[in-house]
Amino acid sequence: MKILGSIALFCAIVWGSPALAIPAFAQQTGQPCSQCHVGAFGPQLKPYGRDFKVFGYVNGDGKNHAPPVAIIGLISLTKTQAPQSSPPAAHFADNDNVALDELNVLYGGKLVAGAGAFAEVTYDGVARSFTIDNLDVKRAFDLSSGDRDLLVGLDFNNRPTVQDLWNSTPTWGFPYNSSNLAPKPANVTLLDGTLAQRVLGLGVYGLWNDLIYAELTAYAPVNNQLLNRLGVASPAGADSYDGLLPYWRLAVQHDFGGHYIEAGAFGISGRRFPGGDQSAGVDHIQDVALDATYQYAPAAKHFISAHATWIHETDTLDASRVVSATRAHDHLDTMRADISYSYDDTWTPSFQVFKSFGSSDPLFFAGATGRPDSQGYIAELAFVPFGKNSPKSFISNVRFTLQWVGYTRFDGVGRGASNNNTLYLSTRFAIAPFSGLVNR
Repeated sequence: MKILGSIALFCAIVWGSPALAIPAFAQQTGQPCSQCHVGAFGPQLKPYGRDFKVFGYVNGDGKNHAPPVAIIGLISLTKTQAPQSSPPAAHFADNDNVALDELNVLYGGKLVAGAGAFAEVTYDGVARSFTIDNLDVKRAFDLSSGDRDLLVGLDFNNRPTVQDLWNSTPTWGFPYNSSNLAPKPANVTLLDGTLAQRVLGLGVYGLWNDLIYAELTAYAPVNNQLLNRLGVASPAGADSYDGLLPYWRLAVQHDFGGHYIEAGAFGISGRRFPGGDQSAGVDHIQDVALDATYQYAPAAKHFISAHATWIHETDTLDASRVVSATRAHDHLDTMRADISYSYDDTWTPSFQVFKSFGSSDPLFFAGATGRPDSQGYIAELAFVPFGKNSPKSFISNVRFTLQWVGYTRFDGVGRGASNNNTLYLSTRFAIAPFSGLVNR
């Protein structure tokens, strides 16, 4: 009865939601969501969406539009196969939780002097706090001449891979929605969100002949006191970083006969003070990753998309082994591969397999066994019923998602890993509050 009541409450919240909408980019471009996004809802991009991003969020239809501002929310129900040992957050139960996961105010589009931005301020409904979220500001320069096609740009952002054009990289990779109230593996690489909103980076990128993309960005850590003021939790004892963290990206892309492929590599390195303790020296961390994207549109109503990524992290624990770790070197590998099929930008089933594995080090890796090994799969069905195909429907878009996360191993444990299996029902909606002011 408890779960039935939770489902009923979830449905009442979802279907009783106010008018829903598409992201603010559509106001500026005059294009429907389905022009940019697979399944007519972000973040997964089609070619038009990638072009819009690499040119710095400034492309438009030349009409007088209202400010490109959107309000985006996420409502969900989370049920794990077995109740968690304790509630996952204050004000929630050990299972069957209905939540307003987040509410975002987003600016997406032109700024000044040819620059454009994607910027979010987020209310976290689980932590019940406000935070500065993803930020990406670009300024692109078209240096093409004759038969040479060259685009270069400057980029300023606060999360490695948020600026990336391919959603095989961590920030925008599948799954596009996931529960903040479900158990998740504790051991992740530096690239896998560890630095999100904790750094500021300035970089340069280039795209030659629409074929080769290269980028180099230098990130500087943000002071922990400032992070707390910005709503980014940084409690006492949190890791901190020393000096700049260089990030690089190289990719090759090609379109042929309706098919699109991309293959690339990216990485980051940095020096870490474990637990913020600077007395024992620094750890040296290096992430190197490979990624690939494949897309195919066999007919107008059909779109197939697949992605794969592998991240290899090496840790030289000069400081951690003084403080706690038993080894001088550890490593952690994370692999993911997903495929989705979108029909009429309405129904989008997706499937992913994932696996992480690494060294055995009980004093460095979290978990009962001291091994970071986790593996499993995600099966998902997304439904976008309206507000996706008309460029005039700037005030209407919503995505309903049914997702199942299954584990065969969780933080080194095989037996009982399935207790962490999670049913996640979610609704993401976007409202463009100024769309009614657009002058067409």
